[in-house]
Amino acid sequence: MDLQGRRVLITQADAFMGPALCEVFAEQGAEVIASTDDPSPADAMAGIVGAAGEFDTLVANLAIAAPTTPALDVGDDEWRRVFAMLVDPLPRLVRAAVPGMIARGGGRILVIGSASALRGIRRASTYSAARGAQLAYVQAVGVELASQGIRINAIAQNFVDNPTYFPPQVQHDPRFRQRLAREVPLGRLVSAREQAHLAAYLCSDAADCFVGQVFPLCGGWVQR
Repeated sequence: MDLQGRRVLITQADAFMGPALCEVFAEQGAEVIASTDDPSPADAMAGIVGAAGEFDTLVANLAIAAPTTPALDVGDDEWRRVFAMLVDPLPRLVRAAVPGMIARGGGRILVIGSASALRGIRRASTYSAARGAQLAYVQAVGVELASQGIRINAIAQNFVDNPTYFPPQVQHDPRFRQRLAREVPLGRLVSAREQAHLAAYLCSDAADCFVGQVFPLCGGWVQR
């Protein structure tokens, strides 16, 4: 997992998995460029990539408070808002970042996605659809850019300790603890550092063989 000499851009570095990713990547020797800018405006990603300067690794850490609207009540505004935050930034990131990576001989892109795209969840149709679009995009673009030295993969996670989806008040709720024991074979949340170490490995030279792949990380909640 040696990341010595790597410059790594991490989006939404203050949310979701951002803090743990920044910490572990720095421990592995990377120079971390921690962006906290809002990724949803149409011109945001070009600005984020431009401000970062040269880098060879991009971690697309994108998150939004997941709506819990029943499917038949989901309106166009909710649908567009969730896709604007989770899906639309990805092609903008790729268009902005990949040309420089190709010019420098290659690079790594890792999308921090969700296992909600791999297993149905009640009242999560909008969120699950957006996360599914992320994974489909990774698989398609991954095979398209592999011959140019770009490795694009994704982690599809759930039940990973992070402040966006599992803040302390959720973790201390007896109903959540019962759900964890009932649905997650591991019997606990995956720690943020466990996730970040997998991310660091997937961005290292040791993972050069992976192309457009999706790696579930959810304590056995879903298997693929």
